[in-house]
Amino acid sequence: MHIRSLKNQYLFRIAVSLLWAVVTGALWMSVWTNRGSSHICDILLFWAVVATLALFVLVYWQYGLYRAHTRKVLFLLEALENDDASVHFVETEANRDNRLVSQALNKVAQILYKVKSETAQQEKYYELILECVNTGILVLNDNGAVYQKNSEALRLLGMEVFTHVRQLERVDSHLMEVVTACCPGDKLQAVFSNERGTVNLSIRVSDIHVHQEHLRILALNDINNELDEKEVDSWIRLTRVLTHEIMNAVTPITSLSDTLLTLMNEADASDPSASQEEIRNGLQTISSTGKGLLSFVENYRRFTRIPTPEPSLFYVKAFLQRMVDLARHQHAEAHVVYQLEVVPDDLILYADESLVSQVVINLLKNAIQAIESGGCTGTEGRICLRAYCNEAEAVLIEISNNGPAIPADIAEHIFIPFFTTKEGGSGIGLSISRQIMRLSGGSITLLPKGETTFVLKFN
Repeated sequence: MHIRSLKNQYLFRIAVSLLWAVVTGALWMSVWTNRGSSHICDILLFWAVVATLALFVLVYWQYGLYRAHTRKVLFLLEALENDDASVHFVETEANRDNRLVSQALNKVAQILYKVKSETAQQEKYYELILECVNTGILVLNDNGAVYQKNSEALRLLGMEVFTHVRQLERVDSHLMEVVTACCPGDKLQAVFSNERGTVNLSIRVSDIHVHQEHLRILALNDINNELDEKEVDSWIRLTRVLTHEIMNAVTPITSLSDTLLTLMNEADASDPSASQEEIRNGLQTISSTGKGLLSFVENYRRFTRIPTPEPSLFYVKAFLQRMVDLARHQHAEAHVVYQLEVVPDDLILYADESLVSQVVINLLKNAIQAIESGGCTGTEGRICLRAYCNEAEAVLIEISNNGPAIPADIAEHIFIPFFTTKEGGSGIGLSISRQIMRLSGGSITLLPKGETTFVLKFN
């Protein structure tokens, strides 16, 4: 309403000024036309001079109002640019025009501040959404500068500060090349290792133009868990088929061998012979082989018979202390020092304690065997158990030992069912451990550097 009234005032003053300029021009034309008559010319000249002076006064007054109002507008714009919300023009001036301008500018400032506040709230809202999603988001310009990122992207890349793609060279040079060269529409994969283990990164690229600037949007996901689940499911299906077929074939052989041995023992009492002895030896071989094969199959059957976890709350420190005491008892002859650190002291875990104990016991047994293999770096072996809660409130349990490091070419296969480098080993301990962690909604990883360290993560 104030702006409309102010507009009408300006139009009225402009109309009056133009009318007065026309009148002044007409008077001077009259003076020029009647310059032959001195009396009329004098009168017209007087009024022409008066009209000219009045026109100058009117123009000067208009110009003064224009400058005063322009200063107010410029002051308001400068305040808006500096985020100064305290600016307010006095609306009680005696001059009605100034009062209307002040009222109009205050109204404009109020509207602009409201729009700016709503825009800031929307930006915070979108930033909050980005922080809540489980996908890492990176927005890069064509020069490689990071326009925007969320905490999940920083977590996946293992970085705290990320302002330019060149910083990725500290993480992995190949990853930097992939991110630098990616184009809109690309679907890429990049594998790299950091202190948390191996990350298999899926990258989807799209683009957008904002303020005439071209930006690339990268969606990052760690697909290790998805790959692990598919791999484990494939092995489970294969194992079930193998156990079914082998059990069907071996069971009758073993049963028949036992029956023949019984008959041969009964016949020996009346007519022993060398041929019978050979048959007996052959049947004993068949029987022992069949029983060994049955034991072999039964051992692997455990891989596909893990019960559904029944989680409950329990204290991590007391749990790990029980696991250490059990390991000491089972391997009393081992020269191993155990170090236990739990932060905080009353750390609580929600999981199936029985299943998790199988994982920890298996890792402790492997650690003791690694130390006893002769690669200990000190006079005695050392096993460290460390439990803590990370920034995402996930519980992590680290089990490390100072035995010989696992070679890189072997580390790639340690979680594959049936794979083992130990003589007489079954090769399912770590496979079952990973399956238990997957069913518990967590993960197990081997850190790529330093001492042999396995990390159990419970989300």
